[in-house]
Amino acid sequence: MTNKYIELESKVGAHNYAPLPVVLTRGEGVYVWDDQGNRYLDMMSAYSAVSHGHCHPKLVEVLRQQAGQLNIVSRAFYTDKLGPFLQKLCEVTGYERALAMNTGVEAVETAVKAARKWAYKVKGVPKDQAEIIACNGNFHGRTISIVGLSTEAQYRDGFGPFPAGLKTIPFGDADALEKAITPNTAAFLVEPIQGEGGINMPPAGYLKKCEEICRKHNVLLICDEIQTGLGRTGKMLCYEHEGIKPDGVTLGKALGGGILPVSVFLTRNDVMNVFTPGDHGSTFGGNPLAASVGLAAINVLLEDGLIQNAVKMGEYFQESLRNLKSPLVKDVRGKGLLIGLEIDKRVPAHSLVLDLLKHGVLTKETHGTVIRLAPPLIITTEQVDVAVAAINAVLSQAVSSVA
Repeated sequence: MTNKYIELESKVGAHNYAPLPVVLTRGEGVYVWDDQGNRYLDMMSAYSAVSHGHCHPKLVEVLRQQAGQLNIVSRAFYTDKLGPFLQKLCEVTGYERALAMNTGVEAVETAVKAARKWAYKVKGVPKDQAEIIACNGNFHGRTISIVGLSTEAQYRDGFGPFPAGLKTIPFGDADALEKAITPNTAAFLVEPIQGEGGINMPPAGYLKKCEEICRKHNVLLICDEIQTGLGRTGKMLCYEHEGIKPDGVTLGKALGGGILPVSVFLTRNDVMNVFTPGDHGSTFGGNPLAASVGLAAINVLLEDGLIQNAVKMGEYFQESLRNLKSPLVKDVRGKGLLIGLEIDKRVPAHSLVLDLLKHGVLTKETHGTVIRLAPPLIITTEQVDVAVAAINAVLSQAVSSVA
């Protein structure tokens, strides 16, 4: 059966994605509907961007009101929305300064630029010699410079040359970090949990050790919390699980409430103050519409107890998955509602994702063997049960096919 929307998008759009064969037209809470009226349980949350659920009524109302008042004026002028938004971000994260952008990779680019200039102006690194260290298997975005930090061959193929001063080390290996640091190292950029990499968990104490190493060598520790932040793992920020305080953090995705692209780089004064007027900017970054929705998104996260629900439902979800006892399940891992279900490589995870689609559950695989399970933070036990039952059904069917 053909679909006119799929055919049209394939005809006139770039083929830089391979979407599942479903056309979504409406969303509410944890559910989305396709153009045929079929309902699906969303286990992706747009890679954690829809943590509040689809079309959250409080966020939609804030959007509606602000859209009728003032939307975009650029940063050439002050507005009454940006300051309160940034103040709230600083209050809930404990940082002194915030710089608003739009997409996640823009926040990462901002962090890298700040780290490099800090290295030259504050640390005393010689001109154009600053180094940034990241981890193998990372995903920090897809701009040329950030792809230069990637170890994924496809992300790099055909896009070089990449900027100098970019290093990668094994994820979860603090000793490798210390060995890689030189007097020219500006920053270590790391995801507390690698999302795109396969919901990869570092050993306990890894971030704490990295913090100690960075302090010892006067290197900035910057945590990329674009997927893991804002309650996703059961803490406001994932690094809080280890009781550390990085020098900077990037946020995005859920910061826009599943409605708008909103991102931010947060850090302390001496790092952010390297920026002067004209050094960095964005026409849309911090616009009144985005700032209004972003502030409301933080308030809803706190007032509606979504972080606490991520803890409760995350534990319940993982326990339920482990109780399946399927021989095809190699691992269940994650924190809160960021869960990876690793599948025996004899069964392509993509085939299971397609089967889940038929059972009314939407998700995607990563690295061929891991199924992502990251629903909106408003999910209930009953809805988790529905997802687990669907997963059990497709696993049972797959077992018989490889027996």
